Amino acid sequence: MAMPLKRFTETFNKSVQIDVHQHLWPEPLVAELARRREAPRLRRRRDGWVVEVPGEPAATVDLADHDPDGRAHQVRADGLDRAYVSLSSALGIEALAPDAARPLLDAWHRGAAALPTVFGAWAAACLSEPDPADLASLLESGFAGACLPAEALTGPAGLERCGPLLELLAQRGAPLLVHPGPAPETLPAPGTAGSTTALPSWWPAVTRYVAAMNAAWHAFAIFGRPAHPRLRVCFVMLAGLGPLHRERLLARGGRPVADRDVFLDTSSYGPRAADAVIRELGVDALVYGSETWRSGTRCTQRCAPATRPACSPSPRCRRDPASRL
Repeated sequence: MAMPLKRFTETFNKSVQIDVHQHLWPEPLVAELARRREAPRLRRRRDGWVVEVPGEPAATVDLADHDPDGRAHQVRADGLDRAYVSLSSALGIEALAPDAARPLLDAWHRGAAALPTVFGAWAAACLSEPDPADLASLLESGFAGACLPAEALTGPAGLERCGPLLELLAQRGAPLLVHPGPAPETLPAPGTAGSTTALPSWWPAVTRYVAAMNAAWHAFAIFGRPAHPRLRVCFVMLAGLGPLHRERLLARGGRPVADRDVFLDTSSYGPRAADAVIRELGVDALVYGSETWRSGTRCTQRCAPATRPACSPSPRCRRDPASRL
């Protein structure tokens, strides 16, 4: 059954520790990525595996970090009751042509459905040929909602293309997770993986990803919300700090609007950024997302009391707002 984002006080009588944002590549997806001859793909080198993503530097991957049983143990050791995993939209799989995307998407959904019960999972969709019926089937099979790439939601055209998927989510009471990643028209051309070797590995994460999340945040407020008034949305990585541009928005004639059905996860940010966003939106807008995808990538920060709801290993946002899922 799809699980809509809910206010803690509306639905729950006990604390539930939830991580809304992890990445885990199940074996069927790993095998499919390893079969490919162009990015996105996994490639074995003498010193291990690397993942190649169009337009990004190649990155080393330890596939042991994607062992389901090992990750399930880590989830429990972190004091979580449940962790929701998604296919990382940054890979660009959703933006591929249908014949290239479908084997990868099928492998993701097949593998995610077989994960240990401590995990929930976000469905993914082929955006070059959106299929609401396919998404409906995935929701019926137990996927919590859908994860879509931010670059597909940065303006009215993209929101219109994704409209049937968003409307289905709203009808089913299932949430949308917005994650960095390309749209079909912004996916770098084949052969560009590794062509940016002069850039440090962190470059996309603090430039392109941030810009896309910021744009998607503002686009949904202006174009997405009027079209989908019942849709509950969670933006990862504090929406690229989009809420912090409120003063600039006002200076340019815009008008920020409060939206109780929009949420932000805390992935990759610490107490300073989280505190600033809390001051803009309030703590009830934040949910805990660790962005765990390999050893050492999850949030382990010990925050000051004023910002602990967003950052600490046992924050309120892991109990109260996150329990709206």
